[in-house]
Amino acid sequence: MQTIWVTVNYLADRARSRVRRIAGSEAGALTLEWIIIAVALVAAGAIAAGLFNAAIRTEARKLP
Repeated sequence: MQTIWVTVNYLADRARSRVRRIAGSEAGALTLEWIIIAVALVAAGAIAAGLFNAAIRTEARKLP
């Protein structure tokens, strides 16, 4: 888990520095934060969809 965390932090820092270099100011950091929030929301939605799908299939098997 530590290796994954270090890798994610490294990639986030690289992406943040690239966005800042392109934007030329701190405005890029805000953009990166919104991108991270969007990715987290999509991931949470995908996980929820998988859980709901499994629950619905389980309950559908119980129907006559």
